[in-house]
Amino acid sequence: MPRHASRTTATGTATATVVSIATALALTLTAAPAASAAPAAATPAASAQDTSVQQRSRADLRTDPNGRYTAEEIRRFLVSFYGKHGPSAWAREHQVSAELKKKAAETPDYDLLLCAQNTPRDISVGKVTTAQSARVGWATITTYWSGNRKENFTAYVDLDAKRPLALLDVACSM
Repeated sequence: MPRHASRTTATGTATATVVSIATALALTLTAAPAASAAPAAATPAASAQDTSVQQRSRADLRTDPNGRYTAEEIRRFLVSFYGKHGPSAWAREHQVSAELKKKAAETPDYDLLLCAQNTPRDISVGKVTTAQSARVGWATITTYWSGNRKENFTAYVDLDAKRPLALLDVACSM
């Protein structure tokens, strides 16, 4: 599930709880043989180490070792953000940078996030490229229109995993 601005639901909370319990159970089962063979005095240290491994495992599942979003995470975000016909009102409000919202507001007759005036029939997200030094990732977004016409533009996303995923900018092809 892509990381994005908080959107708590009963299902999301239940899923997170189940994942947390399953992770703890898996770590407990994996560590159980080692813990039973170790002397009782080593148990507190082993517990601290298990907790550290558990925390590190959760972080590694979502980001690269440098605390940046991966290309796959950005791709999942963009696929979710754009959907089949463009971003939802919620995504436009919560998953777009303040600067891009301001730019989009300056073009009321043009949907800057889609680089179009209308709603496309379909949308696809191309391969994601990440530039760690620039701290940004991007992908080509293709919109499909009636008459077999298609248009491309580039969507940019911040790699910093300390912040929720958000669309930083778009570069429309002209």
